[in-house]
Amino acid sequence: MPFQNSFLSIALNKKKLKCEKFLDEMNQVIPWNKLIEEVKKHYTESKIGRKKTAIKLLLKIYFLQQWYNLSDPGAEEAIYDRNSFQKFLNIDLLSDNVPDETTILNFRHLLEENDLQEKFFVITNNLLEQKGLIMKEGTITDATFITAPKSTKNQDGKRDQEMSSSKKGNNWYFGLKAHIGVDHKSGLIHSLETTTAKIHDKDKQLDLLHG
Repeated sequence: MPFQNSFLSIALNKKKLKCEKFLDEMNQVIPWNKLIEEVKKHYTESKIGRKKTAIKLLLKIYFLQQWYNLSDPGAEEAIYDRNSFQKFLNIDLLSDNVPDETTILNFRHLLEENDLQEKFFVITNNLLEQKGLIMKEGTITDATFITAPKSTKNQDGKRDQEMSSSKKGNNWYFGLKAHIGVDHKSGLIHSLETTTAKIHDKDKQLDLLHG
């Protein structure tokens, strides 16, 4: 049945919180109908129990458990407690029944027994990749100081002009800075930029990306 805002839910939702924004996005991008078709192949009355509990509702509860690390009783309690969960599940506490922890447990066991979590992972990731919402490759950037002697007791009587001082935490460093780009999958360094120590890390990040 369509979600109808009760007086309480209206009062609590004047401001959209980060949790609710996240759930709104997930509600839009996850291919619920494809996942439901996979569940239907194994969904039987003897395994699930309650006749009136919709697959989509139980499926969404299962995803909430994964995202927020909820146990079966913890999921049931959180649905009663969190208005953002109720909106995501399309539940109005004044008119709808919340699945109890046993129903949630039975559904989770159904998914586990038929290895449906792996299928969900593949289906969801493929869709997110097609929509450009997930990346399979990327670069990790970092920077490290290469210290040099501060002494001016040399032939020129001064410090190297290509080097400079910079502070990190409570410590000062004199010398150069190595900006490094590393492939996140293989761990191999593919880019290296060297600057004076005072150049900020973010100033060289674009130069470290590739592909």
